[in-house]
Amino acid sequence: MLKYLTFGISISFISWIVGMIINSILVKTEYYKKISNLNFIESKSLNKTIGIDYFKWIVKNSFFKFFNQKIKLKNKKTELTEIRKEMTIAEISHLIGFLFVTFFAVYKSITHDFLFGLIIMIINIFMNLYPTLLQQENKRRIDPIIKRQKKTVANKVYN
Repeated sequence: MLKYLTFGISISFISWIVGMIINSILVKTEYYKKISNLNFIESKSLNKTIGIDYFKWIVKNSFFKFFNQKIKLKNKKTELTEIRKEMTIAEISHLIGFLFVTFFAVYKSITHDFLFGLIIMIINIFMNLYPTLLQQENKRRIDPIIKRQKKTVANKVYN
């Protein structure tokens, strides 16, 4: 069982690197613009039901808060479109990582032990899928603010 857990955690950390590498290639394509507005769960209540609020608390109050310092509001002058861009990079990287680990989980379920694959998938959900869903929620929260800022700037230009 310990072997299953350590493998699942290790492959999930490795998947972050794989996700960042593939994402750095994808970001240069026209396809990236299409996938940068993914929205798997639009319902706030469903997000709450699956525990995204708890996950957000864990990220904010653990060592994970040190991982991506580019996604941080430093002050009111912070450029929100830049933060949104970094959120998208994190979201897509985790999504790629999720798919990468899912392949390993299915493979281990078939070739070794179903429990092995299940444990890998559970770890994958918390280390890749939940971060993806959290970034999508954060983007949904930040988008109306960005829209208001653009509208305010446009009004100042025309007045």
